[in-house]
Amino acid sequence: MSVTSGVLHEEPSIFERGAPGRRGVAVPDAGAAAPAIPERLLRRSAPLLPEVSELETVRHFTRLSRMNYGVDVGLYPLGSCTMKYNPRACEDAAAMAGFADLHPYAPASASQGALEVMWELERALVEISGMSAVTLLPAAGAHGELAGLKVIRKALSARGDARKKVLIPDTAHGTNPASVALNGWQAVEVKSNADGILDPSAVAAAMADDVAGIMITNPNTLGLFEGRIFEVSQVVHAKGGLVYGDGANLNAILGKYRPACLGIDVIQFNLHKTFSTPHGGGGPGSGPVGVAHDLVRFLPVPRVVRGPDGMLSLSDAFPDSIGRVRSFAGQFLVMVRALAYIRGLGPEGLARVAERAVLNANYVRARLAGRLHLPYPGPCMHEAVFSDKVQGKAGVTTMDMAKRLMDKGFHPPTVYFPLIVHGAIMIEPTETEDKQSIDEFVAAMEAIVEEAATAPDGLHAAPSLTPVSRPDEVEAARRPVLAWKPGS
Repeated sequence: MSVTSGVLHEEPSIFERGAPGRRGVAVPDAGAAAPAIPERLLRRSAPLLPEVSELETVRHFTRLSRMNYGVDVGLYPLGSCTMKYNPRACEDAAAMAGFADLHPYAPASASQGALEVMWELERALVEISGMSAVTLLPAAGAHGELAGLKVIRKALSARGDARKKVLIPDTAHGTNPASVALNGWQAVEVKSNADGILDPSAVAAAMADDVAGIMITNPNTLGLFEGRIFEVSQVVHAKGGLVYGDGANLNAILGKYRPACLGIDVIQFNLHKTFSTPHGGGGPGSGPVGVAHDLVRFLPVPRVVRGPDGMLSLSDAFPDSIGRVRSFAGQFLVMVRALAYIRGLGPEGLARVAERAVLNANYVRARLAGRLHLPYPGPCMHEAVFSDKVQGKAGVTTMDMAKRLMDKGFHPPTVYFPLIVHGAIMIEPTETEDKQSIDEFVAAMEAIVEEAATAPDGLHAAPSLTPVSRPDEVEAARRPVLAWKPGS
């Protein structure tokens, strides 16, 4: 940096912001001799870091934060993950010092409050699902799937039954086949019928003696209720198999029916989706697993037990258990949020969650029917699935419309899933949105549909109003740039 004729000159920087010599902080002299650092650990050159002022730093990160889209900004119609608004009261409960500062290795005598949370949450999930017992250990939905399948495998092994296949409907969640493979089994696809649901006759045809059972997502990924699930369960049970219920879409049926009543033997709950934890970017998550009576002894350890004196503790004393599935006792603060949510809403409130989720999705379906193609035109549950069949005639794809939504100020919905719908557009408004916000979203979709019919070329370059326009997403996924390098 230099000054010539009253003009400030700065040397150029290789970074986008800053210049050599700028500083944002001054570190005072500690007044003591620096500790000796081994010679082999000493740097030979200064680290390559931007030199920026405090003001530049604040502006940079504030500017980045304003580029983000979140549920606190607007409607987040991302089906399959349910990016819904979560009450701040649940966040306050999880932030309480007695919970947030509790060490995972604290003794039971110092953890009675936390263990009581786990004890109550297990019983609440038992009541909601109708299952006989619940483990809170799995750290995510897919982790719950794997743990549940391990319980099934252990139960089959205990009766001397070595089966190696699991039936997976084509409307199931995408993690189901992966969980089957990780469990050492083979996934066998079963086609849904013309109405988008599972037919008991198709299951009966696939239910051979080497099939351990079936994994059913209900409501399925088409947003449809599996109306013949009890018959499917009877078919599987008659052949000695077990029924796994993927509970990721539980928000559509809360308080309306208990999965156990329809023949489900194992089910996982996505606490981070259904029971109030901000979800995105990979976590935090929690995937408790509920099981029927005959499977309780195989649940993973440790389990919360209450002694004769009323004291709670974590116990490994279950010889038939599948063992540990993770460290400590699960994602505890997610459990705190879930219990706060359940107790705050109560039975009637949880039932209203399902009612609102289904009402909102059907409202979107009714408003956009006739503008977007409906591959399954009947009433839906928590999400409505459309396709780009109509707009495709003008050369406009699902991706074009999703990208254009960003110019309208909305996050795109899930696209190209479920795979059985070509050009799928899955819209899940969630139970937390009001009619005004949904109307604004629908108006944006209607405008895009009109553009697709009258000026389709403009959609191919969308979005045009965002900081980053239209990256090659395939290339970004295959060759991600995860670290900055000079000249990049």
